Amino acid sequence: MQTAGTSLRQRALRSLVRQAHHPRGVIGWAVGWMFAHRSSNRQRNVWAVSLLDVQPTDRVLEIGFGPGVAIAEFAGRATRGHVFGIDHSQAMVRQAARRNAAAVRARRVHLTHASVERLPSFGDPLDAILAVNSVGFWPDPVDRLRELRRLLRPAGRIALVSQPRCPGATRDTTARAAQELQDMLTQAGFTRLRVETLELDPPVACVLADDPTG
Repeated sequence: MQTAGTSLRQRALRSLVRQAHHPRGVIGWAVGWMFAHRSSNRQRNVWAVSLLDVQPTDRVLEIGFGPGVAIAEFAGRATRGHVFGIDHSQAMVRQAARRNAAAVRARRVHLTHASVERLPSFGDPLDAILAVNSVGFWPDPVDRLRELRRLLRPAGRIALVSQPRCPGATRDTTARAAQELQDMLTQAGFTRLRVETLELDPPVACVLADDPTG
């Protein structure tokens, strides 16, 4: 039998999950702050950026940048390039803009309130694209990945990161998530797929692939 206390906890958990997917308002700001300062989240984002081997003049895009931790890492590497980010949460756009204020003022970082199914223009082709724990929320993800592939320069690269957050997630959960990402990337026309793993709890999988037109 469900107790009142259990029901309250379940409602609170559902609310937190909704805020993690689409942070808004004061609670959304607090969720973003928590994600930015959680050690495992920072480690995951810094690691993912490092796998893309960003060069000083690169043009890179992050989809679903949250509080802007990976954006800051990109900005520190693409010192003569441009870092673009889109997020469907206005609260996260504001928080990431504060975290990257100097680079935003210098017009090296460009943050936009937008969704993956309505991408803004990024001008010239991109060198690299990153999405961390967001592909599962995309409508028609294979179609979205095809669109993203068209934005890359020849031999441009993409990294899709998954750290399962469902209750009881294990190494096997991460492996299944990585396989799903590989299947979607293959259907979208990417090649040279490879998987890297970060030993957190649960492990993090990063599936990297290239645009074959190069």
